[in-house]
Amino acid sequence: MAMKQPTKRRRSAKGQSKPFPPGRYPVVIVGSGPGGLQTSHFLRRLGVEHAVLSADAAPGGMFLRYPLFQRLISWSKPYAPAVRGTRPYAWYDWNSLLSDDQAYQALVPEFMDGSSYFPSRAEMERGLAAFARRARVQVRYGCRWEATRKTGDGFTLSTSDGEYACRAFVLAVGMAEPWKPDVPGLDLVPHYVQTKPPRTYADQHVVILGKRNSGFEVADALLPWARQIILLSPRPALLSIHSHSTAGVRARYLLPYEDHALGGGVFALDAATDRVERTGSAYRVFATGTTRPGDYVFNAGAVIAATGFTTPLQDLRALGLATFNQDRLPALTPFWESTTVPGVFFAGTVTQGAIGLKKHGIPSNSGGVGGFRHNARVLARYLAEKYFAITVPRPTIRPEEVVPYLLSEVARAPELWNQRSYLARVVSFDRRDGIRDEGITPLAHFVDTGGPDAAAIVLETDQTGDHHPAVYTRRGGSVTEHVLPSNPLHNFETSEYHAQLAALLDGLV
Repeated sequence: MAMKQPTKRRRSAKGQSKPFPPGRYPVVIVGSGPGGLQTSHFLRRLGVEHAVLSADAAPGGMFLRYPLFQRLISWSKPYAPAVRGTRPYAWYDWNSLLSDDQAYQALVPEFMDGSSYFPSRAEMERGLAAFARRARVQVRYGCRWEATRKTGDGFTLSTSDGEYACRAFVLAVGMAEPWKPDVPGLDLVPHYVQTKPPRTYADQHVVILGKRNSGFEVADALLPWARQIILLSPRPALLSIHSHSTAGVRARYLLPYEDHALGGGVFALDAATDRVERTGSAYRVFATGTTRPGDYVFNAGAVIAATGFTTPLQDLRALGLATFNQDRLPALTPFWESTTVPGVFFAGTVTQGAIGLKKHGIPSNSGGVGGFRHNARVLARYLAEKYFAITVPRPTIRPEEVVPYLLSEVARAPELWNQRSYLARVVSFDRRDGIRDEGITPLAHFVDTGGPDAAAIVLETDQTGDHHPAVYTRRGGSVTEHVLPSNPLHNFETSEYHAQLAALLDGLV
């Protein structure tokens, strides 16, 4: 049963009322970016009382600061095959937060000026602020999380405003801390977040350390200004159009790569940086080739470390929180809970710490809003049921509805398309309880845990870029995978698919 949260409100020095004074709450969420806002919204709709704390002064999280050069890499299409504001439309709008209330859906396109279907950072900020305002997501701004300690029945968070006790703790602060690998001299190099205005690099030779999105974002911005740009990293650049997923440099930033491919003034080299030296006002970069062995020395007027970010975990490691990826991500269960500190959950970009099955080598889309907003809905339901005994309805389905329902989901459900091979629609079969819609569930959880006879359907993409449904059936505790063919127009509701799925579910339905 949910604990009662304090009803009083404390006034700030300016006389403005601030929600969530220090005290005890069932759940505490730290962060007011899209992950925190989305999780709070769904928890509130399920009746789970909680507090939301944020060191920032306004909603938006990292979008208040990044990307540096304004335009996002994920699309929101004002005009799409699905009607705006409907559930299927979310597949075409990767940046708006979700709600069961149509008044709060598809807000980002409302603020876009039509010059691009990639929102600007300002347009994204306005969309998030509108969601927080209209959906009445309350946040205690200007409240910084400083320390954590484990208690017998949960956690106590020390903040700049006082202490907060909770049963479960959700960290939604993103991968917000600049990170550099341990390379001699790299401390002399500005990080991506310290990149200067593009005009500053006019007529310079620039070395960018890193060939992921942030590196190519900087290169794209410097194309009109820099005399020469060299991008360095040990591995070849992975492009989203080659990986058939968001794991890779997005098409928004491919102009520098095209310049490299056509022999222009950009070079994308596979080389490991050995050390960096200052030479007066310039730099000298020493590197060792990987794909093509050899030693390199680059003289550059500017060097930028586009080496990524890490999760600000504060003192959670001291509580036993396990990490991976060079200590940059927490190790998570399929429901985004720490594998080593039960009760510590994550929302937002950090949910990519839950690896999933990674079918065909393709990871989840949890590193972006388009993916992790769906995670937040599933997480809220999981918290409500596991910690607070709140029963979420599982509607019954008539036998003749099962096949068309599952096919309609794999054809149009944004959860399945945004989170390919990670999130599944699950239907259970019980002789006494009947056929029930179990909702959206992490596929890894369905595969790895027992339960009644059931079927899970997902949308997956193989290494050739082929999109197709996959069905997992559980009979007597044993799970079997079945792959259905693709369709060039993604129409999975034809009579042929109906017959194939009906045959797979024979004996269950």
